[in-house]
Amino acid sequence: MTRESSLDTRGETFFLNLRFMLIVTVFAANAIEPLIQEMSGLHTLYQWIFSFHMPLFVLVTGYFARSSLHGAPGRKVLLQIALQYVIFQSLYSALDASLFHVNNIQHSFFAPYLLLWFLASHICWRLLMLGMSRWTRSAQLAFAVTAGVAVGYLQPDGIWFSISRTFVYLPFFVIGTHFSFGAFVKLYQQYVKITAAAASLLLLALIGLFGRDLPLGWLYGSMTYMQLGAHDWYAGVFRLAVYGLQFAASLAFLGLVPYGLSRMTDLGRRTLYVFLLHGFIVRAAAVSGLYDYITNPAGVALLLAGAVGCTVLLAQPALRRLLNPLVEPSVDWMISLQRTALRRSL
Repeated sequence: MTRESSLDTRGETFFLNLRFMLIVTVFAANAIEPLIQEMSGLHTLYQWIFSFHMPLFVLVTGYFARSSLHGAPGRKVLLQIALQYVIFQSLYSALDASLFHVNNIQHSFFAPYLLLWFLASHICWRLLMLGMSRWTRSAQLAFAVTAGVAVGYLQPDGIWFSISRTFVYLPFFVIGTHFSFGAFVKLYQQYVKITAAAASLLLLALIGLFGRDLPLGWLYGSMTYMQLGAHDWYAGVFRLAVYGLQFAASLAFLGLVPYGLSRMTDLGRRTLYVFLLHGFIVRAAAVSGLYDYITNPAGVALLLAGAVGCTVLLAQPALRRLLNPLVEPSVDWMISLQRTALRRSL
């Protein structure tokens, strides 16, 4: 095995480990969200998770997307993401209207349902990268940061078309597509990795001590500056500061991620199933009255353990075999229709 292929294999292992750890934090954050205003410790944990989990999730997505951005593979991926979006936008909206009876939800394909913003933005990130394919890496990153700052000045609500999060998190997607695992390994030697891990835990403590007043809206990335109460012309400076926090928090969290192959690595291959399906569990728990009984640390511990357990359950191979047509629908028929239509037009 050549050095390059060995690095590619180690890089894939590392990022699969990271991907599973991140989906655990996604599930955990969504599980504790109904309680964060009542329990300060959970509010701290929630803020800490949001300081890194979506930036890193976007970075990981960019890392794995770079091999399928162009040509026929890229078109196939775009079609599949679009079909996933249509399927799950319909499912979540239908269940909210009929079973869960949730109010104040925009039932529109132009307003992604909660976690489905990621699918809509993923399509846009891929298209934007195609448009910037002839640019240098520094130009791509400069545009991404500038667009991420500028989008906050727009007047429309940032949820429509997921436009706000698309541009706010674009810099992390760009970084992911150009991420060099070889350079990362050289930097994150054992002592650096330990220091980074300690810094991540220190950040958790600092947020608990001083971060209570940090508005969560800045970490969500879905709101305009006016919605965040920042009406001055220099509001974009705050976005740059948040980028600094997210970048530092992400680098620190990477110190907690193991390099080696393990059971976690295999689970990391099926995080898409966890991501798209866990919303049903979280929504069911919310409407069931479960949270009325979680009033002490023991209840919180059980809730978090349940989130981790459900994450592992949803990432099982058996569930993938059962729900593959729903979560990873075939788009071969769409490609066939496209080819047929093209032949008829010639």
